[in-house]
Amino acid sequence: MAAKLADVAARAGVSPATVSRVLNGNYPVAHATAEKVHRAVAELHYVVNGNARALVSARSDLVGVLVHDIADPFFGVIASGIQDSVAEADVLAVVCNTGSSAARELSYLKLLRKQRARAVVLTGGSVDDPDLHGAFVEQLTELTASGAHVVLCGRPPVTDAEGRDVPGLVTVDFDNRDGARRLTAHLTSLGHREIGYVTGPEGRTTSQLRLEGHLMAIRDAGLDEARCPVVSGRFDRASGSTGATELLRRNPDLTAVVAGNDMAGVGVLTELRSRGIEVPRDISVAGFDDLPFSSDTVPALTTVRIPLTEAGRTSGRLALGNESPPPGGLLPVRTELLVRDSTAPPSRGRNSTSGERAPSAKAAE
Repeated sequence: MAAKLADVAARAGVSPATVSRVLNGNYPVAHATAEKVHRAVAELHYVVNGNARALVSARSDLVGVLVHDIADPFFGVIASGIQDSVAEADVLAVVCNTGSSAARELSYLKLLRKQRARAVVLTGGSVDDPDLHGAFVEQLTELTASGAHVVLCGRPPVTDAEGRDVPGLVTVDFDNRDGARRLTAHLTSLGHREIGYVTGPEGRTTSQLRLEGHLMAIRDAGLDEARCPVVSGRFDRASGSTGATELLRRNPDLTAVVAGNDMAGVGVLTELRSRGIEVPRDISVAGFDDLPFSSDTVPALTTVRIPLTEAGRTSGRLALGNESPPPGGLLPVRTELLVRDSTAPPSRGRNSTSGERAPSAKAAE
């Protein structure tokens, strides 16, 4: 029976993707690894099937766009930007909703590879699942080795178990950490000393990076972290509301609340309003992303702007090969602090030691 590619991989002790890279010569492989593959090929008398190779290398007109939650405007805006770029390229862009599940994301990658997708764009932060990371890296490697363009939009570069970048990927990376740092630094510069934070889902890189930036600003200002509580959320309105409740329970003297994104920020505003707490007179509130509704809230939400539409368009052009990859495969996207009406200096006479809040108009009634 003729040897198969999997047989060569097993004999050489490497993955099928590595065998493909060695035989195709389209990606650099360590000399010792290449020697093992060539030795296995000779020992098994493996012959490349030219027809199969031609079939595998053929690309479809399918572009896969993976999002965590299509109902979240963050992903809708990015996906719309991607479709703007591919609309005139005679390709079909298919949006795949992963529900923030690493397993579902992996399943979609496998299906897209089977369909010989021309390109794949993965949006939003990656989900930390060590049990699936190896399989995730393997699927990305298989996709790029087959000729598909893979773009990561809004997530850090992917590395293998040894910390090496996966070859062939292009990363459009949002500066979440520095944007969050500048946002909280804006509040500390106004005089806020007791600032609560509602973070996003645990295990997602976007949540981690924004929290890191927030804590950097808290420490830079020399604030007492015990007086600046952090609660977990889900990047939605409900977690913003419950998060505000829990933050005030932990520290009733808060003068500001930062939400991990604008959706949660709206939940914070709603909860504070229901309690008769005026924003920003009693408590300042800030979000992140600058989603389309952020300037229309009452008061207008101070936030950090990510150029989501343009990031999506750029990702689409990169996915189709209509734009040259950036040096090193990494394109950083700068964020912008937008100061609006929801943040102001703490109320006069109210500080981290007073423990008093000026009554709101509603409370006074």
